[in-house]
Amino acid sequence: MRTTVHLPDELLARAKRKAAAEGRTLTSLIEDGLRRVVDERKRPAKRRPVVLPVSKATGGLLPGIDLTRMSDIYEMEDAEYVERMRHFK
Repeated sequence: MRTTVHLPDELLARAKRKAAAEGRTLTSLIEDGLRRVVDERKRPAKRRPVVLPVSKATGGLLPGIDLTRMSDIYEMEDAEYVERMRHFK
């Protein structure tokens, strides 16, 4: 199919040089570029794996806290809440 597109002169010149350097036609170069852009939405972008920071902290739970008992979990949450509220005063 024939179509007309308007390209900046500099971009067209670069595309012609690249096509010539690769031994292909300008049409095939443009076709490949359009396919990449159109297909880009179909495939999720490849993402680099995220490396999470590892804590070097030592210590642990406060003495007497047992996470197997729900009352201790609630007590710990209450203590954290109180500590956060102290910072707002």
